Amino acid sequence: MFVFRFLILFALMITTAPAAQASDCVIFLHGLARSRASMSKMADAFEKSGYEVVNVGYPSRKYPIEELSSRAIEEGLDGCSSGSTIHFVTHSLGGILVRYYLKHEKISNLGRVVMMAPPNKGSAVVDALRRVPGFKAINGPAGLQLGTKEGSIPLTLGPVHYEVGIVAGTKTINPFLSQYLSNPDDGKVSVENTKVEGMTDFITVQKSHPFIMRSSEVIVQAISFIRSGKFLHYEQ
Repeated sequence: MFVFRFLILFALMITTAPAAQASDCVIFLHGLARSRASMSKMADAFEKSGYEVVNVGYPSRKYPIEELSSRAIEEGLDGCSSGSTIHFVTHSLGGILVRYYLKHEKISNLGRVVMMAPPNKGSAVVDALRRVPGFKAINGPAGLQLGTKEGSIPLTLGPVHYEVGIVAGTKTINPFLSQYLSNPDDGKVSVENTKVEGMTDFITVQKSHPFIMRSSEVIVQAISFIRSGKFLHYEQ
């Protein structure tokens, strides 16, 4: 059933979406405590689809969101060809870095943004575990800023005013963390908390937080949104 569904999605993508332009550059931003390698499968797929790609690695556990945002995004912008339309594909914290940057800075040639499993309204996991010994050491100062209460950076960012497509996961492989989240969730973020006011499109997939970016189904959906501004919706 999954293979059939994926083939339908892929066929729709290649037959309905315009080809990528050489002037389109896609910046990839990984999540907290991950590396650029976690986004490599998706970045490779975009490159094969004709996009210029910049897969950014940044020290997600070393600095707060305010500093990570400028470090990571400016590195990505420097890697894109001059005059390119700039798109972003992000996982988890990466989406918050984009929102923070665009709240304070302007990218005149901004295109579209895909956010996979973003804690746009924070994560209750952070609220529950922030005082547990070792939490800060594992997640760094940025991890402490991703809660749903006082000190939450996502809650200060407001609506988005650019094209954003959000992919939320509904499968968890971590029942311990899921006990702190409203169902459905992906083991780190509840589906409801991935949403942001002003988003252009939204879909859910049966994937967990750590692996959503490596899903072939999600890769197809991300390419569809960057190309056309919409996901491939199908009858259940």
